Amino acid sequence: MNQASHNFDYDAVVIGGGSGGFAAARTLTDEGAKTAVIEGGGQLGGLCILRGCMPTKALLYAAEVYHLMKHCGTWGLQCNDPGFQFREVIKRKDQLIKEFANYRAEQLENGKFDLIRETARFLDPHTLELSDGRQLTSAHFVISTGSVVSPPPIKALESVGYITSDEALCMEQPPNSMIVLGGGPIALEFAQFFSRLDVAVHLIQRNRQVLKTMDSDLTTELVNSLKDEGMHVYTGAEILTASTTEHEKKIQIRHQGNTLTIRAESILMALGRSPNTGSLNLKATGVKTIRNRIETDTSMRTATPHIFAAGDCTGPHEIVHIAIQQGEIAAANILNPEKSAAIDYRLLSSIVFTDPQLAMVGMTEKQAKDAGIPILTASYPFNDHGKSMIMDTHHGIVKLIAHRETGEILGGGVTGPLGGELIHEIIVAMHHRTTVQQFAAIPHYHPTLSEIWTYPAEELADQVTASDA
Repeated sequence: MNQASHNFDYDAVVIGGGSGGFAAARTLTDEGAKTAVIEGGGQLGGLCILRGCMPTKALLYAAEVYHLMKHCGTWGLQCNDPGFQFREVIKRKDQLIKEFANYRAEQLENGKFDLIRETARFLDPHTLELSDGRQLTSAHFVISTGSVVSPPPIKALESVGYITSDEALCMEQPPNSMIVLGGGPIALEFAQFFSRLDVAVHLIQRNRQVLKTMDSDLTTELVNSLKDEGMHVYTGAEILTASTTEHEKKIQIRHQGNTLTIRAESILMALGRSPNTGSLNLKATGVKTIRNRIETDTSMRTATPHIFAAGDCTGPHEIVHIAIQQGEIAAANILNPEKSAAIDYRLLSSIVFTDPQLAMVGMTEKQAKDAGIPILTASYPFNDHGKSMIMDTHHGIVKLIAHRETGEILGGGVTGPLGGELIHEIIVAMHHRTTVQQFAAIPHYHPTLSEIWTYPAEELADQVTASDA
């Protein structure tokens, strides 16, 4: 490819320097395409590094250590008067993020492609106008502009005042009490972080269950654990209005037929994020969107054939490793259009880094039933498993979903200790299209957390074998 020298300034321009954009740019330049990355953010690194995955996990781990300190008597240990310095917790998080961001900045600034620190908007399908007034053209584009915090669900919240996950990451001191609006991963992770640092937390979720796309038997285990730690959780709650006084903020909800007023010092609005595409002037390109989300096919190609998209701005899953895959696939199809690489979500996995962690891969039970696939399911609790009993785990299960006739593993889920690590055993098994019969025959060391998978696997293997007979 060398169209840039004939018709355009570049072979490909990537808009956005986060995980998906960097993956696309790296793939393009490795194959010799003349490439530019346009990044208009104040700091290089992308959402995951700066305000998402990495800072939140640093905070959650600090809260977990503090939680263990407060409960060390469970194991006959003494830890007199455990405490924390919130500023030091934030400071360590900031130091780690600075290291991660500096490394990404070095990758973006290494000269393999042009890095342009401006914002951009389309003038036509091949032309961008930069915020400094310059214009540039490209044969292809990869849009990877990420997402922004979604607006509040009721207008009254704007006058009452709230913080988002962005502000929560850089607070100087925690409030005494907090209302968390939302029931997705962001809401749950922040709710537990603050709850474990002695903040009285009330979590309000509109849907009947938290993590509404996941199987309810897994989410129930998580909610029960959060409640045991003292968090107030309201699911199936309708927010009616919000108000404020000099000393507190109030949210009025309808919950289980009753009208309740929840009071707290602070409100964290964690109702998810929306595609960051509003300023791109996509109407000048022919690219189609649904509620600002860019529509693509499995090759990550938009309705305008030379424009691709990757990451949160296109979805349908706002997950870093998916964004990276999408960016690489978009680049591969720019480089080799005749081969048409495609994204495959069969091994889609999701992890919520609460404690216990909740993780899933593949199909949920509901998805399989809706698709008319004959399935078998089996689960096993952590509170009856040797290693997790040693760890004093009271909540959690592992669950396997298998094809009723072949025994192939179609999905798996876990709510439990180190669930985000344990799920990878099922990801590997599904990658190789392993059956429950084959999986049950794999030796697992005792006592380990991972051997818990053998119990549902053996149960399902017996059922598949019996049906064959």
